[in-house]
Amino acid sequence: MNARTTRKTTSVPDPGLPDTDLLEAVQRGTFRFFWEGGHPASFMARDRSYRTSDPDDDKVTVGGTGFAVMTFIVAVERGWVTRGDALERLSAMLDVLERATCYHGVFPHFMHGATGATIPFWRKDDGSDLVETALLFQGLLCARQYFGRDTAAERKLRGRINFLWHEVEWDWHTQGGQRALTWHWSPNNGWSLGHAIRGWNECLITYVLAASAPRYGISADAYHDGFAAGRDFLNGKSYHGVELPLGPAGGGPLFFAHYSFCGLDPRGLRDRYADYGEQNNRHVRINYEHCLRNPHKHKGYGKSCWGLTASDDPDGYSAHAPDNDNGTISPTAALSSFPYAPREAMRALRHFLKGGNKLWGRFGFIDAFNETREWYADTFLAIDQGPIIVMIENHRSSLLWNLFMSIPEIQAGLKKLSFTSPHFDPKIS
Repeated sequence: MNARTTRKTTSVPDPGLPDTDLLEAVQRGTFRFFWEGGHPASFMARDRSYRTSDPDDDKVTVGGTGFAVMTFIVAVERGWVTRGDALERLSAMLDVLERATCYHGVFPHFMHGATGATIPFWRKDDGSDLVETALLFQGLLCARQYFGRDTAAERKLRGRINFLWHEVEWDWHTQGGQRALTWHWSPNNGWSLGHAIRGWNECLITYVLAASAPRYGISADAYHDGFAAGRDFLNGKSYHGVELPLGPAGGGPLFFAHYSFCGLDPRGLRDRYADYGEQNNRHVRINYEHCLRNPHKHKGYGKSCWGLTASDDPDGYSAHAPDNDNGTISPTAALSSFPYAPREAMRALRHFLKGGNKLWGRFGFIDAFNETREWYADTFLAIDQGPIIVMIENHRSSLLWNLFMSIPEIQAGLKKLSFTSPHFDPKIS
């Protein structure tokens, strides 16, 4: 790779624009992260980029690329890019994914954007990452649905996605039939990380895809006896007067309500444990109320400045939440919550824009800021920028929700796990 390339900051959208125009401007400005800032060879999503420069390595993120695919769909639908250009870039992504090192069909967390070679996340995490792979296929399967025309290019795209989808051995990650999925496997270190995917977190999408898989699916027992049996799954306690059905104390970081629900439509989605629309609405409300009450007296917090989730912070990176609050606000937390708290999210959006170039840069909002410590991130992260675009779009049009929930395998997998959803009703368009 060449040295990092300097780029100019883009103009800040006018916070006085009408709501619809403002959402369009923010989505489109954020989309630059994926369209202009993707890897130059494959257009896969870089893990992060900077205010004035690109990374000086070839590292791309598998889960972030799943979000990138979803943003391409939004861009075509909104007319920001042509259908042909999006297909060309998706084809380049698939060129790398098809030759990438995989592990029983499962991709790693990071890979080389041109060759597909694994880049270890850390010493023992040098193999498959099932959750990152799930986030990738959440996007790819939406693309398979969206690009459904009877043309040679779109038929080929669907076929290539199907090939990768059919090859993922989700059941390998049950370690021979255990009643839970395991997050990582390495050809060098086996299952030594020992990270079972349990308890309420961002990983519901992983179990749904694993149950939906056409060849290497898991049993429903893995979901009920594994994920739903975790220590932090059921809650039932009240925080700031809001009862929380699932999750850790205080709800945890807000990406729990975002990552799996870029595709899964929580509205009316229910199983024996929760109504997931209610779960996410309440989680967001608790996070908002915590910032409004501001028990630690952090500078800047209030009804227009809220949102705690995983992001960069003055000391590195952390999963910020009511029980892990160091004063860092992450714009993605509020902005990806538009479907759950539209008035509060819009108020935060206008407030963040009033921060001008402190908070807005060439790829939309910076990753995070901490006014107490007078710190403003120099970074943009794929896993934070992507949900901003996708969840705002779901708020505006339900586009990704309708695509993902219409996938036959997904409907079968959700039913296998005993979910119900309005999308199962054939009368719903």
